[in-house]
Amino acid sequence: MRHLRACLGAAAAVTLAAAGTTALVASDASGATTALSNRWYAAAPYLMPLDNNPPNAAAIMDATGLKAFQLAFVLAPDGGGCSPTWGGTAAVSSDTAVQSVIDTIRAKGGDVSVSIGGYGGTKLGQTCAAAAATAAAYQQVITKYGLHAIDFDLEEPEYENTAAIRNEIGAAKILQQNNPGLYVSVTTPGTADGTGWFGKQMLLEAKSQGFTPDNFSIMPFDGGFSGAAAQTSALTNFNAILQSTFGWDQATAYAHEGFSGMNGRSDTGEYFTQADFQTVLDYATSHNMDRFTFWSLNRDRQCSPVDNNGTTSGTCSSVAQGDWDFAKYSVEFAGVTPPTTTPTPTPTPTPTSCKTAWSSTTVYTAGNEVSYNSHNWKAKWWTQNEVPGASEWGPWQDEGAC
Repeated sequence: MRHLRACLGAAAAVTLAAAGTTALVASDASGATTALSNRWYAAAPYLMPLDNNPPNAAAIMDATGLKAFQLAFVLAPDGGGCSPTWGGTAAVSSDTAVQSVIDTIRAKGGDVSVSIGGYGGTKLGQTCAAAAATAAAYQQVITKYGLHAIDFDLEEPEYENTAAIRNEIGAAKILQQNNPGLYVSVTTPGTADGTGWFGKQMLLEAKSQGFTPDNFSIMPFDGGFSGAAAQTSALTNFNAILQSTFGWDQATAYAHEGFSGMNGRSDTGEYFTQADFQTVLDYATSHNMDRFTFWSLNRDRQCSPVDNNGTTSGTCSSVAQGDWDFAKYSVEFAGVTPPTTTPTPTPTPTPTSCKTAWSSTTVYTAGNEVSYNSHNWKAKWWTQNEVPGASEWGPWQDEGAC
């Protein structure tokens, strides 16, 4: 994806009813046993709970009516191995931080899905020996958090690795079989003609393994898209690909198709506004599509200045907006009308102090912190002379304003 990664009427009511309410019910560490309807998991926007200045999930729920969150991303350990971690560094087995976020969401009547993969990093499909081992690693995540939904975000570099994709698709099929009712989405890059060669190969792999998820979603951004018209065209083209690959009719293909957008400024400088989201939402609901989500809630707030100095941020959208404007489109896709009254805003916290200024000549290693352009940044790995913020998926993690 990325990454830095809309009026419901009678048609929406039909799709909501068609989505049903069947979902896996399982206990998590906090004792929660209530699953949401699948429509909520289909509408869940992405949230990084440990990075990119995580917003308060409870505040988003209060402001928008949102109930479901897509937590990102589970990866293989940075040092290698076949055990699940958050972002390659925080072992799922010993996690308490993400569990606390999940407990907060569930205490307010919401729930989460977990996304595995994403752009960059090492994926479990690359490091685990086979599909069964990959599935066993993901089962640890499902069991620990009592998950009712999971998302396979298959992107570079794993995207181009045939053996890794075979492991991921095989693992998804095993999890689907071993966890009845588990909502499974598969997310992959989008192109103007729907999806590229690697996306089509992934679909053929799913077909060969006899695996059908709840949906295959494309991400129509970072590929020369200009607004909603280009995105809906790509969704139409992707529908034709699903038909030809699986032998589905048009309606069946739409019922297994999803959209994953990027709010505001994309990594390549495309802009997607609230109006674009509304257009795509109308398309999704009128075609009875299964999923509508976006990257990300961490970015669903206005930059200061609004254009963020012409760069793409992981913590704001670079377009004029109110907090959580884009989340409201997900709420509408789920069949709920967002609140019309604006809650009392949470006071803006006093900015933290700035770290030592970044230097182009200094060597930095993972964990080192600097300040640059009135933001604090943390090094993800060894780096020298790479400007913080020049690339969202470069060596620097934005820790917010200072």
